[in-house]
Amino acid sequence: MPGTVIRGATVVDGTGAPGRVADVTIAEGRITEIGDGLSGATAIDADGLVLAPGFIDMHAHSDLALLIEPDHLAKVSQGVTTEVIGQDGLSYAPVDDATLADTRRAIAGWNTDPPGFDWSWRTVGQYLDRLDQGIAVNACYLVPQGTVRMLAMGWEDRPPTQAELDRQRALVATGLREGAVGMSSGLTYVPGMYADDAELAELCRVVGSLGGFYAPHHRSYGAGALEAYAEMVELSRRSGCPLHLAHATMNFGVNRGRAPELLTLLDDAIADGCDITLDTYPYLPGSTTLAALLPSWASAGGPSALLARLDDPAERARIRHAMEVEGSDGCHGVPAEWETIEISGSPDPAVVGRTVAQLAAASGRPEFDVYCERLIADDLATTILQHVGHEENVQAIMRHPCHTGGSDGLLAAAKPHPRAWGTFPRYLGHYVRELGVLSLEECVAHLTGRAARRLRLEDRGLVRPGYHADLVLFDPATVRDTATFDDPKQQAEGITHVFVSGTAVISGGRHTGALPGRSLRRTSTGTTS
Repeated sequence: MPGTVIRGATVVDGTGAPGRVADVTIAEGRITEIGDGLSGATAIDADGLVLAPGFIDMHAHSDLALLIEPDHLAKVSQGVTTEVIGQDGLSYAPVDDATLADTRRAIAGWNTDPPGFDWSWRTVGQYLDRLDQGIAVNACYLVPQGTVRMLAMGWEDRPPTQAELDRQRALVATGLREGAVGMSSGLTYVPGMYADDAELAELCRVVGSLGGFYAPHHRSYGAGALEAYAEMVELSRRSGCPLHLAHATMNFGVNRGRAPELLTLLDDAIADGCDITLDTYPYLPGSTTLAALLPSWASAGGPSALLARLDDPAERARIRHAMEVEGSDGCHGVPAEWETIEISGSPDPAVVGRTVAQLAAASGRPEFDVYCERLIADDLATTILQHVGHEENVQAIMRHPCHTGGSDGLLAAAKPHPRAWGTFPRYLGHYVRELGVLSLEECVAHLTGRAARRLRLEDRGLVRPGYHADLVLFDPATVRDTATFDDPKQQAEGITHVFVSGTAVISGGRHTGALPGRSLRRTSTGTTS
């Protein structure tokens, strides 16, 4: 059948095997043949270029961006052809009217909250149907445990009743039966962080029984990080649910150089039969909302209750002590380091790009007061960068055999973390070509085939005949991220073509306007298609 032939590319197939020069033909959305001297109705000269499976972003926050701007240039221009959304325990399905309103407000800093937008879905299946109306890349969805808890019992900081736990279990099961690939948690975000291990284990048993996996943002990436990782490993053991550790970093000064301890913990668990993978982004700073740093008790009752506490002098003093002296659970047990907290998104452009410490110094006022007033002024929607990472930890973790790539990119901020536009070319340019931390073939396997196995994707993630033609063509000598902290919304260089299900979405480095992506849903057999 006539189709497209990509001629003379070095095929790096996603398995980790050495690349080889070959022609590849695609037709009707599939890879049809790999060999020499192949022909097609359309030909692309790929001499000197690498053809790889499309990259899989294992940790994306594009839940709303895919619907607001379905061309999704930030991700598809990096070579991403599939994203995993519904992350960190907070997203937009399943919901009822009240829960949707609270969720929109709680994560407006991640995703914005556009006026006049059509929020007509309520279930996971309805949300996935909405994605199927036309998006640039494919998307897998995780049932968000925090949203489920909110739907079952509101913002209460207490154990669930049996009826509330049964409802959560039913909501998770329904979400997976409607196509979700697993469940996420945000265990430093309310209300998900109010769940104890017994509650989480009950939900994980449901997820594992239906062929899904658990992707927690666990309880600490700072003080107590290793204990928090060990807690998630034990939860996986208890429940029998496969574990995928979200943005698995070791941050803050207390964890400098401690990545080998984490990797030993994981290696021991894997040797003992645990099914564990993880993802990371190739940068040092993290990114979240300013409100996420608060102690969990301050957010009990929801956003309105939190704002009332910030306006109450006695409660405000209590919050200050928790943040500056004790180290709040929202800030991973580390006392607030105001000089590391940089505003990246706010309705007030004058504060963007400045740290809380700098804003306080300029106004001659205490950092904590500046922090609280920023939260109130922005209705809790302020986003931040946290400059708390360590290069030796980043490199050690990305070498591990269970590693995959995830951008954790927040797209809505005025100056978002550059990982939203640069994660995958940064792996290829900086860590492969410049530093040699990974070989090209190994890195591609981390970003494609290994991630596809975790998602149990059928016929995706490798360059093989019969597989879906989710492909990226790039120049290994020039591919690089151009997004910077000062100018983060910049398209990568060196990525010439991106195909999603055989349709060119990027051609000659430019978006074609095509929207061939769709939701990839877990099936009754536990695979995803």
